[in-house]
Amino acid sequence: MIKNIHELGKLFAEVQQQNIFPDNKTFPDCIPKKILNKIKENYENTSKTSNFDLKSFVFENFELPKEEQISYESNKNASAKEHIKELWDVLTRESKENNTSLISLPKPYVVPGGRFREVYYWDSYFTMLGLQVSRRLDLIENIIDNFAFLLNNFGHIPNANRTYYLGRSQPPFFALMVQLLAEEKGSEILLKYLPQFQTEYDFWMSGKATLSEKKRATKRVVRLPDGEILNRFYDKNTTPRPESFKEDVELSHISTQKPTKLFRNLRAAAESGWDFSSRWFREPNAFESIHTTEIIAVDLNCLLWFLEKIISESYKVKNDLENQKKYKNLAQNRKKAIEKYCWNEAKGFYFDYDFVAKKQKENYTLAACFPLFFEISDDKKAKKVAKILEEKFLKIGGLLTTLNFTGQQWDAPNGWSPLQWIAFKGLKNYKHDLLAEKVRTNWVNLNLEVYEKTGKMTEKYNVFDQNVGAGGGEYPNQDGFGWTNGVLLRMLS
Repeated sequence: MIKNIHELGKLFAEVQQQNIFPDNKTFPDCIPKKILNKIKENYENTSKTSNFDLKSFVFENFELPKEEQISYESNKNASAKEHIKELWDVLTRESKENNTSLISLPKPYVVPGGRFREVYYWDSYFTMLGLQVSRRLDLIENIIDNFAFLLNNFGHIPNANRTYYLGRSQPPFFALMVQLLAEEKGSEILLKYLPQFQTEYDFWMSGKATLSEKKRATKRVVRLPDGEILNRFYDKNTTPRPESFKEDVELSHISTQKPTKLFRNLRAAAESGWDFSSRWFREPNAFESIHTTEIIAVDLNCLLWFLEKIISESYKVKNDLENQKKYKNLAQNRKKAIEKYCWNEAKGFYFDYDFVAKKQKENYTLAACFPLFFEISDDKKAKKVAKILEEKFLKIGGLLTTLNFTGQQWDAPNGWSPLQWIAFKGLKNYKHDLLAEKVRTNWVNLNLEVYEKTGKMTEKYNVFDQNVGAGGGEYPNQDGFGWTNGVLLRMLS
């Protein structure tokens, strides 16, 4: 029994490759008018006839996603703060029983906006920063409970609540979300979500016990030369992403990698949230050289350090001293390994580590701010990172994502709100207040300038040239936009 549109085989491939919809995400999000098995059977019986028209067939058998039919016009006379507070309800969705790729959730949630009609994992933390300012604690708790529901039912939080995202997660921010809620409700809230912390940790560490000197990597865990265990991004599937099917297939035609390996590397980069960036490329300007699964990501491992830390704290609240000590030791070991493999003293910066090549990657990226955000770094290292951020990354509109101008959306000249926040808070943690304020001011001013001109908040911005919009990637710049709203409101408060 076929349950999802992306499982329709040749019909799905034909629709995606013939551009029936300009955006490859539209078709997998459509609503079937009939049972999918019946639609597939009809296609197989009629597609070989001389008068068959694929586009007509699609519109006879599928409805567009509901949000494609919704339009929203902002009040350009409203301030940015007023606009954002109004948008919370505009961007709130409630799941209902459906026969689409959408995974129903028990409580309302906030979507990013634009083409993104579902709740995204790591986006939601940065959205929550603004929800907290707006005192929308109801939505914060709803989203956390929805993610707990996903952990309970699927063993991980998918990229977003779509069936075609189930092969991967996103950067593990769940513990940070709960910490945000604990600021409002007290540390006892940690106990409520301890089972979900444990489930998420087990997902990221799955396969650890099978690693050895001969078997260095499996799933998301990697054994390093001296026995340390760190993590990488991954996806259990090795097929083109349904939501970017055509782009993935076309890239496979020019890549020297086996298609299955390429597709997993693309999916792993999507799990990172940085899809796409030269950060994941073996050759700086060659998208087809992507090798995400060979890379120990510094930001991912900082997030998992925090997860270990909060699990330890949760067991302390529970008065389980044995497990408190166990996870405290795991966090300490991970911290040492991050410093060992990702810190470069000569360059004064944190880098990802290529465990296959046994050397650090050379890309300067804002992922280097995560050790500062989590206070894993020391004062001397933080000072060196701050110096490079000011000299190389800081531009008129905020911080560049990387120093490479490649045409990928997670590279220069683009800036993204989550990374501006991570850098801003990281700098504040080490008393680099003047630089932190420059980052905040430049980013806020750019956001407000674009809002005054367009009445919109967008997912990313060109921080290098304020007269040119952000670009790159597989789709046009989206407006809405959840995490931009959250970070801007927090920075303005």
